[in-house]
Amino acid sequence: MPKKKKNALPSGSFRVQVYDYTDKAGKKHYKSFTAPTKRQAQALAADWKANREKMPETDMTLYEAVGRYIDLKRAVLSPSTLTGYTAIQKTYFSGDFGKHMLSSLTNIVVQTWVSDLSVIRSPKTVRNAYGLLSATLDVFMPDLHLKSTLPAKKRPELYCPSDDDVKKLLEHIKGTDLEIAVMLAAFGPLRRGEICALTSDDIHGNTITVSKSMVQGPDNQWYIKQPKTYGSYREIDFPDFVIDRIKDINGKIVNATPSRISGLFIKAITETDVPRFRFHDLRHYAASIMHAIGVPDQYILKRGGWISDNVMKSVYRNAIDSETVKQNKKINDHFKALSST
Repeated sequence: MPKKKKNALPSGSFRVQVYDYTDKAGKKHYKSFTAPTKRQAQALAADWKANREKMPETDMTLYEAVGRYIDLKRAVLSPSTLTGYTAIQKTYFSGDFGKHMLSSLTNIVVQTWVSDLSVIRSPKTVRNAYGLLSATLDVFMPDLHLKSTLPAKKRPELYCPSDDDVKKLLEHIKGTDLEIAVMLAAFGPLRRGEICALTSDDIHGNTITVSKSMVQGPDNQWYIKQPKTYGSYREIDFPDFVIDRIKDINGKIVNATPSRISGLFIKAITETDVPRFRFHDLRHYAASIMHAIGVPDQYILKRGGWISDNVMKSVYRNAIDSETVKQNKKINDHFKALSST
């Protein structure tokens, strides 16, 4: 029995398949080309592929365009940003809105999507989704100028731990890895990812060098990467009691992932007689204390690794205001005493 030729069909024709796209379920789709000879089928496939690359960028759905944008930026974006973009694509561009062809998008279509999304999602979530949409359209439809009205930003209601809160917490977790993590966050202030990436090689005397972070990739695995912003590279001088706690450790300072730290922290807070707050709020605490004792903003900015003065103040304004209330009372009490003399 003669051996069947590769790509040959029972009819004697030849079929060649070429990759087309991957749908939202992760399934790959292919284009098939059939001709009397293998060479002719390959020629048809090559011609389609060449012409496909010349097709206008608007000849695809919004969901596909967002996916292509993510792929274009994959080499330059951090794993955490890629994870966030992929989640936004699947959550907010996989429905009817994502099925729109780019050529059919108008400001009315986009505004309707923004308005509908604003009913069920926070302003921050809507702005994040719109940001990915805008970036995608800047690449594939630069002539479409969006004029959408976004929901007003909400001032975050952040709780700023007090000295007593931090002291009680440290007493409860004394001798554990979590104690080290809390010290580095409250007195640094270091982020969870920075703490988890820290090793003994980063410690020189009382100075800790921050030059990397542990982040979660799209595959849900944890990786050590360089910081997302230049400002995150910094050297921080810690007080003696913190350095004494970690100076004899070789290798990783805290053997945990960021999510593990959060889990341990929630458990510790639940077991401790302090108001509930997040691990990240320890950075609020550090910012408010530095502000309260008169540290100039540029030094708070540098020590915390914030990207800009505006970012630091907008995110941590509640923490700073809580200390301002105390200072205002002190000022008014002084003037009140003066007026009664």
